[in-house]
This record gives sequence, structure tokens and C-alpha cells, in this order.
Amino acid sequence: MGEESLKKRKGGDNGKEDRQSIQSHEPQTMNLQKQAKLFLFLPQSVGLISGICMIVGTIIGSGIFVSPKSVLANVGAVGPSLIIWAACGVLATLGALCFAELGTMITKSGGEYPYLMEAFGPIPAFLFSWTSLLVTKPSSFAIICLSFAEYASAPFYPGCDPPQAVIKCLAAAAIVVITIVNSLSVKLGSYLQNFLTAAKMIIVTIIIVSGIVLLAQGKTENFKDSFKDSKISVSSIALAFYNGLWAYDGWNQLNYITEELKNPYRNLPLSIIIGIPLVTVCYVLINISYFTVMTSTELLQSQAVAVTFGDRVLYPASWIVPLFVAFSTIGSANGTCFTAGRLVYVAGREGHMLKVLSYISVKRLTPAPAIIFYGAIAIIYIIPGDIDTLINYFSFAVWLFYGLTILALIVMRFTRKELRRPIRIPIIIPVIVTLVSILLVLAPIISAPELAYLYCVLFILSGLIVYVLFVHFKFNWPQKISKPITMYLQMLLEVVPAEEVAE
Repeated sequence: MGEESLKKRKGGDNGKEDRQSIQSHEPQTMNLQKQAKLFLFLPQSVGLISGICMIVGTIIGSGIFVSPKSVLANVGAVGPSLIIWAACGVLATLGALCFAELGTMITKSGGEYPYLMEAFGPIPAFLFSWTSLLVTKPSSFAIICLSFAEYASAPFYPGCDPPQAVIKCLAAAAIVVITIVNSLSVKLGSYLQNFLTAAKMIIVTIIIVSGIVLLAQGKTENFKDSFKDSKISVSSIALAFYNGLWAYDGWNQLNYITEELKNPYRNLPLSIIIGIPLVTVCYVLINISYFTVMTSTELLQSQAVAVTFGDRVLYPASWIVPLFVAFSTIGSANGTCFTAGRLVYVAGREGHMLKVLSYISVKRLTPAPAIIFYGAIAIIYIIPGDIDTLINYFSFAVWLFYGLTILALIVMRFTRKELRRPIRIPIIIPVIVTLVSILLVLAPIISAPELAYLYCVLFILSGLIVYVLFVHFKFNWPQKISKPITMYLQMLLEVVPAEEVAE
């Protein structure tokens, strides 16, 4: 930017700014902020259809196609397995309705973060962002992209497993592409999500219709005595729910982009009421289709249930299954990136992360620094050989914060009565979901206690040290280091702080 134009924007100063511009880039940074005064916030560009696609597309990932056997393994029979899948859908719907009240009462992006902040203050909110941003969400993003890479590379290595180097490079490439797409445009990320959701619904429809046709032809022998040999206990049911709900994970994703929803008071609850029951019906029908061609034993022995189904039913067109499962997983990864980037953005805006992470792109109107940060952390999680174990140990932390967030809804019914509630659900619903959350947190610890759960708790609590040192006391030396880095990143990425723009 030339000196004359700089002086014009500064009101024709006496040259002081020119000297400063040689010594530092602060005037250019201020100019960047002035150029962005029209851009006060993230645009509301996600409508009802995109909201439904975001929920359906994020929930339906690789889980229903690869690992329904985990539910069956815990309950031991077809009948209880189908009941668990339906019950998980009901629980996800109840939880999402609680989030609908929270999202229309506190219309801020960031999912659980702003709700915990309003109900319990900054410490629980910081611990949630600390755990989510550094472990649960980026590692989940990495796992989904690794699943995509395995399915996408499998056709090129017939008869053997693809090399790990190929899988990891392809997964890293997928993360980079998704990160770039979501950094460039909210609409582009939303359109990509809509397309991939449509693609995954094609394979869902193929599996469901194939199952209905087989049932109509009389393939019902696997449903006889469907409760025989079932293993019913509190522990087994809890673990079955645990695995089933993992496949439903993503039911709260729309709350991460509340600020970008068109008419959130209408579209948030409608997207939930339409999207999650649709997923539940699909999940139950898909499992019924699986059981029409596989016995319980065969399903438990299958490495990839959907692929086994395709080999038996769709041959010679069985290649369709891994192709569309790859679409499904990349769609889930895109939805995860689209929403989780907003959590980083909101945490940065509240001063709980680096300030630059709360900045918005001047040209693209996206939280680009937050999305890039999220993608970079996810790539780091691809490097280890196996992070599935890490995800399993931190899964109970996810339900710990789910339960705490829904408890916040109950607490704010009494402490924040003045807040407007366009949606007000019966109090019994958040009570039920909170109790179930407690059960889901305690179930894996009681049934199979391991030191890894203790390490997880210690990691969460270690966030307290970070909070006290860098957020509460705000020591000067970290700010002296981060300030020039923030300034140069701001100019490199052409981003501005939302709070200053709003003034």
C-alpha cells in the first residue's frame, strides 16, 4: 500500500506514521482494520436445508458403515441391538432439543463453550475448550480422515492393506483440502457439505432399499429368536449405548455456528427435529438390512460391515460401497471442520486462546486463523500409528462436558430467568439426559478401569494451570512474544479482530 494512500486514510499526518511504518507494520494493520469496518460479524449464510445437511452430514460418517458390531458385541443379540440403536437416536434427539433451547437462548457460536461460560463462569468453559481444541475434536477429525484414506486407497491395493504412509499422506491431504475450502468461504464449505450429504444418502438409500427387497423376498431367518443369547446387564447396556452414541456424535454441531444461521430461532430447532430423527430411522433400517444377509456371528467377524454387505448383495457393483463410504467420511470430516473451527474462534474471542484465532478474514468473512489452527493440530494427530485408543479414552470426557452443559440449562432455569427463551422444553428432558450422561461417564471406568482414564482426567485438570498463568494473571512475557506474531499473522492472512470492528 503506497504512502500517499496511507496518509489519506490517516487524515494526512505529519509523517509520524511513515516513520512507524518503516519500523513496524502497525499502520498497515490499522488500515486493514479500517477497510473492514463494514464487516461486523460472520455472515448469516446457513439456511434450513444447509442446517439439516450439516447435522445429517456430520453424524453419518464412517461409524454406521464400519462398526455396528460394537453394539452387537455388547448385547449379544439382534433384538437388543436394534433397540439400542433406536434408543441412542431418541437420546441424541433429547440432547439436541436441550441444545436447541440453549442455542436460541444464547445465540453465540461455539457449541458448549458460551453456555458453560454463562452458567458456570470462565473456568469450566476454558477446560472444555482446552480439552476439545487440543485433543477430542482434532483427533476425531484425524480419525475420520484416516477412515476416508483407507477406503479411498483400498481399490488401488487389491488383496492387501494399503501402506500406512499412503493412508497418512492421503488423510493429511484431505485435511488440507477441507481446511482450505472452509477458510475460503462459508458458502463453499456449506455447498460442499450439501453435496457430500446427498452422496452419502445415496449409499444409505441403496443399503436400505436392498434390505427391504430382501425382507420382502422372505430373508427373515436372522430375526427369529432375536433376543436369544442376549447379554443384558447395566454394564453391557451402558457400553452398547456408549458405542452407539459414538456413531450419533455430531448431533450438537449446529450450535457451533449459531451466529451464522439464518433465523436461528426457527432454523435451529427445525433442523434438529428433522435431521436427527431422519438419521435414527436410517440407522435402524441400515442395521436391519445388515441382519438380512449376515448372522450375528458373521457380522461380528466382519472388518467392514458395509463392504461385506456390498460384496454379498451388490456384486459385481460392490465397488459402489467403498466409493460412497469415502464420500460419507469426507463429508463428516468437512462438517466437523466447519463447526469446530467456530469453537476455536469463540475461545480466542473470549481471550482463552491466542487472540489471532478470533480474527475474521477481511475478504472471505470466515474465521480463517481458527480453521487453519484446527487443521494443523489434526495433521499432528495423523503422525502417531494408532490414535483410536486415545479417542476411546477421551470419549468419556466428551459426555462429561455434554452432561455439564445440559446441567447448565437446568441451572440457568433458576439463575438466569430474565433470558428470553424462544424454545422452552419440559425440565424432565434435561434431567434425563444429565442422568444418562453421568452413567455414560462412569460406565467404562467401572466396567474396565484403566490408568488411561486417570491420565485423561489429569490432562483436563492441567488446563487449570494454563488458565491461572495465562488467562487469570495474564503475565506480560507471553504477550510480548505473541503480540508481534499476531501482528504479522494478521497482515499475512488479512484478518481483523471482530470486537474492534464492531465498535
